Amino acid sequence: MTAINRPSRRAIFDVVFGVLVMGTVGALIGTILGGSSIPLASGLGLALGAVVGFLGGRRFLVSILVGAVLGGLLAWVIAGMEKVSFGAGAGAAMGGFLGVQISMLLDMRAARKAMEAEERAASPQPAETKS
Repeated sequence: MTAINRPSRRAIFDVVFGVLVMGTVGALIGTILGGSSIPLASGLGLALGAVVGFLGGRRFLVSILVGAVLGGLLAWVIAGMEKVSFGAGAGAAMGGFLGVQISMLLDMRAARKAMEAEERAASPQPAETKS
């Protein structure tokens, strides 16, 4: 019988971070939809956050968090305190979208650099001539 390994602290942090961020965003979206939608949207956010955290989506979660904070601040400056939850929910959605796009571009850039380094290592080096 094999022993079950305990999850690392990093994995536990990612799951808790995902639950906090996505649960909060779910509550904000539930507020926008109406008071009776808050429990359903929060529960869905909690479940999605746990899955995203378990899969290691820390960059994605950070982009959502930054989007929620910036969206809430912008709504507060423009429309006042009563619209902060609307701005934070919309900002979180935009932050998530932009986070996915930026992550994809960073992954493509890293793959391109790795391919260029591999090509440089495989190509023969020209011999230096002494004059």
